[in-house]
Amino acid sequence: MPHLYMEYTANLPQLDVDKALLRLNHGLVASGQFSDEFDIKSRALKVESFRVGTGLGERAFVHVKLALLSGRSPEIKKQLSESLLAVLQDLAPWPTQLQVQLCVEIIDIDRAAYSKSTS
Repeated sequence: MPHLYMEYTANLPQLDVDKALLRLNHGLVASGQFSDEFDIKSRALKVESFRVGTGLGERAFVHVKLALLSGRSPEIKKQLSESLLAVLQDLAPWPTQLQVQLCVEIIDIDRAAYSKSTS
C-alpha cells in the first residue's frame, strides 16, 4: 500500500510516464506516511478516447488517484494530494495549444478487507 493510478490523455505525447511515476513515488516516500518504498505501487494508463467538457478547443488531463488504507486524517490526505499535484505541475511545460487539467484524488481502501502477500 499505497496504489497510485495515473491516467493521462493520448494528446500528451511529451509526457515522460516513467519519470512521472518515479517522481510521484519519490513524493510519496518524502511524505513520511509509508514505512517502506517497496510498498508503493504505481501504474499509468494512456486514455485514447476522452472528452474534456463540451468546448471545441484542444484539452487534456492527467488524473492521479491514490488509494490508501483507511485511517489517515483529512489533513494528511490533503497534504498528500497537494504534494502529488505539485509533482504534476513540476512536469510542465505542457503544450501551449492545450488546456491541461491536473488533478489528484485520494481514496480510502477498507483496511479490514485488504489482503496482501509478498514473496
